[in-house]
Amino acid sequence: MYRILKKEQLNPNVFLLEITAPAVAKKARPGQFVILRVDERGERIPLTIAGFDRGAGTVRVIFQAVGLTTYKLAGLGEGDALADFVGPLGKASDLSGIQSAAIVGGGLGSAICYPLACALKEQGAEIDVIMGFRTAELVFLEEEFKALSNRFYLTTDDGSKGEKGFVTGPLERLLFERNYDVVYAVGPLPMMKNVAKLTKKYEQKTIVSMNPIMIDGTGMCGGCRLTVGGEVKFACVDGPEFDGHAVDFDEAITRTAMYEHEEKEALCRLKGI
Repeated sequence: MYRILKKEQLNPNVFLLEITAPAVAKKARPGQFVILRVDERGERIPLTIAGFDRGAGTVRVIFQAVGLTTYKLAGLGEGDALADFVGPLGKASDLSGIQSAAIVGGGLGSAICYPLACALKEQGAEIDVIMGFRTAELVFLEEEFKALSNRFYLTTDDGSKGEKGFVTGPLERLLFERNYDVVYAVGPLPMMKNVAKLTKKYEQKTIVSMNPIMIDGTGMCGGCRLTVGGEVKFACVDGPEFDGHAVDFDEAITRTAMYEHEEKEALCRLKGI
């Protein structure tokens, strides 16, 4: 049974769940994801692993209640159980030899960045962290990232907390002063696109984490296909991390918009709108 041991609401629409899944926790590494079902009749959705405790046999996921299944997931409480919790899937982050990194998280992408930052800190790397949110009430994991980072920057679109503007502002100041082994960017597609555009100007290696629509997690359905370096890749088996300078973001944005429209229609039907 994949029982929920802990539930925490991090902001009005973002929730943290700690789930009993010993087999997944035993093998999990930063950068990987799981595919779960809320109930026997539910759809399969991918969620990036936001933390794990091998000793306790638990896995942590952080998600935003934005669609049909995530609203159902948000409705569960401590003691409830999930029908399926499959993983770890995808390729783990390659952290070998990294001594300095800039980690850029946008919105929910900050949750994906957290286990990555923990692992880099554990191996003694110097970490600069930039987190970006639309507004102050959406900020989460701020104190946790501050404790891990050598330099920490927070931006909000409206200036209600931290620096007003986008993550590319403090990132460009940092790139002007120093060079990193790698820049990691995780967040909305337009944000990752703009980060990659900026880092390319500075000839700075950049890794992005792609989270397109997935169904089976094995590469068979083709729903998560991307174009990377002119070649078709599948985020579930070839990723989810890719060279940010090689990803065709425009294509990915177009495909995502198509699926988001269908999800909104399903949610409206659920609410009777």
